[in-house]
Amino acid sequence: MNRKVKIVLDIVIGFVIPLLILNNLSELLGTVFAYVLAALVPVAWVLTDSFLITQRFNFITSYVGAFAIAQGLLAFWFVDGVQHTLKDSVGSILTILVFGISILIHRPIMYCFLMQGMNPESPHQEKSLKSLLTEPRVYRSLVKSTQIILIINLLIGITNFFLNLQVVVADFGTTAFNQQVAQVNAITRIAFTLAEFLGAGIAAVFIRRVMFYYLPQEPGKEHDESDFWDLLELRDRQKVFIDS
Repeated sequence: MNRKVKIVLDIVIGFVIPLLILNNLSELLGTVFAYVLAALVPVAWVLTDSFLITQRFNFITSYVGAFAIAQGLLAFWFVDGVQHTLKDSVGSILTILVFGISILIHRPIMYCFLMQGMNPESPHQEKSLKSLLTEPRVYRSLVKSTQIILIINLLIGITNFFLNLQVVVADFGTTAFNQQVAQVNAITRIAFTLAEFLGAGIAAVFIRRVMFYYLPQEPGKEHDESDFWDLLELRDRQKVFIDS
């Protein structure tokens, strides 16, 4: 699927349609059904995209799919007040736990994301990339990048908790409740997504800079002008030459 088309679909299906359902269809469909439908539309899209359209079965799609399923199940937990606030913060809580545990067990989850994101096309490329990621500075950058994402999700979770606590005050099953949920989502889906992208961007730049520290340069070229896999291959050849 074209990347621009996917971004548009992500916005329309994951953001616009749920808001329209909550704000405009609660009375027509019934408040509870509209609430569940608005929650399940993005979940269905994520699962459809991951397993039917993209058809890539790896760590990233499994991670995204698991979170989508969790969100889908939570849609049937009909609560309001503090319980709803906690429910709406479950995504951040799970992310914090997963990222935090990965740091504690010395397996920073950014390593898994990077291995999948770089998409090595052969066992040799995969072996070379793993070797690069075990270099001391690269490993520390993976840990720090995992910490960056963790901190951002911690701040997102705290903000989301208090925002829901202040805005979503109506009883569950009312039109007012659905509209208040939509009001919070209109803020968080944009602001939090931008914060997550910013954090991921900072982490990616940081890791990339450290990785290039361990990669040689091709004659007459800057690192940015060379293909990453060519530089990694050149690094392997130099290591073989030095070892011999």
